[in-house]
Amino acid sequence: MSRTERPPSIDRLMRAPELAVYPERVRAQAARAAVARLRDRGASAAFEDYVAEAAEEGERLARPSLQIALNASGVVLHTGLGRARLAPSVATRVAAIANGHGLVEFDPETGKRGDRQEHVRGLLRELSGAEDALVVNNCAAAVFLSLSALCSGRGVVLSRGEMVEIGGSFRMPDIVRQSGCRLVEVGCTNKTRLADYAAEMGDDAAAILRCHPSNFKIVGFTEAPWIGDLAELAHRHGALLIDDAGSGCFLNTARFGLPPEPRIQDSVAAGSDLVLCSGDKLLGGPQAGIMLGRAEPIATIRRHPLARALRIDKLSLAGLEATLRLYAEGRELELPVWSAIARPLSDVKRDAQRLSRAYRGTAIVEVGATEIGGGSLPGSAVPTWRVGIRDRNPEDLAATLRRHTPPIVGRIEDGTFWLDPRTLDASEVRSVATALSQVACEHA
Repeated sequence: MSRTERPPSIDRLMRAPELAVYPERVRAQAARAAVARLRDRGASAAFEDYVAEAAEEGERLARPSLQIALNASGVVLHTGLGRARLAPSVATRVAAIANGHGLVEFDPETGKRGDRQEHVRGLLRELSGAEDALVVNNCAAAVFLSLSALCSGRGVVLSRGEMVEIGGSFRMPDIVRQSGCRLVEVGCTNKTRLADYAAEMGDDAAAILRCHPSNFKIVGFTEAPWIGDLAELAHRHGALLIDDAGSGCFLNTARFGLPPEPRIQDSVAAGSDLVLCSGDKLLGGPQAGIMLGRAEPIATIRRHPLARALRIDKLSLAGLEATLRLYAEGRELELPVWSAIARPLSDVKRDAQRLSRAYRGTAIVEVGATEIGGGSLPGSAVPTWRVGIRDRNPEDLAATLRRHTPPIVGRIEDGTFWLDPRTLDASEVRSVATALSQVACEHA
């Protein structure tokens, strides 16, 4: 291996056979990066060293940034990992629409322009009992749009116990104000009574806004009125009841051993004028903001200029329609969010033991808890079995597995690196086992 005192030219390095598989843009960037790095290190290097450095950089540059990841974090709806994974049949429908033209806004009967909302409106009405429905790109947009269209310039009554902040510093009081409404705060953090709402229902009150706590829970000395009573109070004063239900739950969570989560259809039946929820939480579909309720407020929202700016795209629309059809056909357990929650403990334990055996260092299998996550069922979890790896440097081990292809995401607790297989399918368990066997010698 010959040493060189001067770095090779970028052009010569780009012509190296090891870079031939990459497009010119990647070859050029990789070559420049290799030369810069080896120059900064100060030591003389052979041409082969520059080629190896450039090839490594080329592989990194050519790899898509948005990669598939293996979620062994112990959180079903991990926001950083995209929340709900789609059912296989749903993903197939999305791919089919992505791979061709679709009747997104085209009426095949008349040959004229159609309405993209028609692909999901009927299903949402059927599942919720609502008079009408409208879908936008996410639930934050649904909140902002509904308040802007229905309440701008007037008061919106919100309990101090529901002034939530969710990821990305999305604060409900700020959204109320930004939508042009006057925020009316009522009650206390832990207790808000019906009388607190009633005291602020003047002529200026356009709506009572009820907000799902999303990512926190208030316990102990608490009180909140039933949503049906809030609806009756709002209607008596000529105002609306808007329920930001958040999680998009249509199922009885008690059947999975979880605390009750407010269901969309229950809120509609109790008299809410508008119910808002996400598509990618407990509903188990793609990101979407779903608005359900009475026909009149939905029609007003539909006419607002922001409705087009925030509309759902065709791929999310295809995924949402396919997801809703699974509910309508009684096939909701095909959705990964529910199949992961419903997995028998014996199956999870078997996978945990397999992962433990794959790692040739010190690994333990213990009972744990899988969080639901994603702003749904705050503080709730389902039992699980998980693998704990007692590595001398758990941070390094976690980083090594995140660099794996595909990246593997676990968690560190009390100096132990944990992998929870509840959210992994069979092929993913095999992939994690293989990765663990490869890193065992290095980290044991």
